[in-house]
Amino acid sequence: MTVTITAFDRSPDGGKGLARDTRVRWALEEVGQPYEVRLVPWAEMKQPEHLARNPFGQIPTYEEDGLTLFETGSIVFHIAERHPGLLPADADARARAITWIFAALSTVEPPILELVTTKIVEGDKPWRDDRLPLVEARIRNRLDQLTARLGDAEWLDGAFSAGDLIMVSVLLRLKPSGFLATLPKLAAYVARGEARPAYQRAFAAQLAVNTRPADSPPCPRPTAGLVSAQGL
Repeated sequence: MTVTITAFDRSPDGGKGLARDTRVRWALEEVGQPYEVRLVPWAEMKQPEHLARNPFGQIPTYEEDGLTLFETGSIVFHIAERHPGLLPADADARARAITWIFAALSTVEPPILELVTTKIVEGDKPWRDDRLPLVEARIRNRLDQLTARLGDAEWLDGAFSAGDLIMVSVLLRLKPSGFLATLPKLAAYVARGEARPAYQRAFAAQLAVNTRPADSPPCPRPTAGLVSAQGL
């Protein structure tokens, strides 16, 4: 049965690859699995039909043969377990790759999301200017630690894995802030991820959805290997 994922009908980022469905698209492209996309307008994300897929009313979700998943870490891990290409065969290396998935989502991403909250959601609050330097310091600390661990390596632990896929996706959120420009090793690491053909196909598919004419059909269905969000 073909995989079906949900994505924004119109992503808040305008198709820049920051919506979390891009991570799932990328994983499916890496393992060469076809997929369909069910586009969900913003107003329908909190309706019963979508809440049955994700009880928090977020994007993306994943459906296959009666199985429904939400949360990008869980979805990418599931894809990586079922198809070769995103997890090493060696048991110890596999465990380390899985650890990097958790590290990206639990340790690196939270302060980055906090930056978005501080700048945008709380941008008009009186505490914004006092809070911003504290948030930026937490991000800087995490990025310095990650840079030290990466060193001169191409990827986090040997060959490219699902851990790198999630970590690069998380770090991409920092591009507008200028943080990556001050850390050449991490910037190069992210650029290597973006240069992967599978990422390019995933990005193009997500961009195509968000740049299509307003009167075009609402549910395009790209296919992985050919051309191939929980919110932003």
